[in-house]
Amino acid sequence: MESRIQYLLLALCLTAWMAPAAAATKPDQLELEPLVVREPERREVNINKLDSENFEIGIHAGMMSVEDFGTSFTQSLRVAYHVTEGFFIEGQYGRTTLGETSFERLSGGAQLLTDAQRKMRYYNVSVGYNLFPGESFIGKGWAFKGSLYLVGGVGSTDFAGGERFTINAGLGYRLIATDWLAFHVSVRDHMFDSDLLGSKSTYNNIEFTGGLSIFF
Repeated sequence: MESRIQYLLLALCLTAWMAPAAAATKPDQLELEPLVVREPERREVNINKLDSENFEIGIHAGMMSVEDFGTSFTQSLRVAYHVTEGFFIEGQYGRTTLGETSFERLSGGAQLLTDAQRKMRYYNVSVGYNLFPGESFIGKGWAFKGSLYLVGGVGSTDFAGGERFTINAGLGYRLIATDWLAFHVSVRDHMFDSDLLGSKSTYNNIEFTGGLSIFF
């Protein structure tokens, strides 16, 4: 009996003695796993360089209906400077050749103007405003920048041996095909006063043209 008690006491003493040693060595025996930080996958993005050309030069051609002189082919050169995304300043120089008046056609040969006087030249400086800048879609796979714009200004019209102060106003549409090329269609009214046919009156001369321009 006494031997059993001795064995039990001896076992308890050994257990009590080994427990603190095991507890002291346990933290040293633990190996912490290293923290793995994954780098985010980086994707290369090609950003197109935005062009900053503000000047635009273009040629235009079409028809011009000059009051009392019929409709004739016209051509013009236009240069514009884009002040902001909305506003631009434009200069235009154009020319056309006038036809016969109704009086000349009905009179059977009477000529009011010589051939040199029928050559009409007009130039003006105008201010334009882009009304609805946005995109134009051609089919399903083509999208282009475009804008409907208003334009108006003052200038001069030279024909029949004299110059006449002229006001122009109109509407146009610009389709930007690339970062340097654009297509235009426009209609304008060139208004001036004249007494060429006897009484002074205001002439409304409608110009309808299309053309292309480049940015630089």
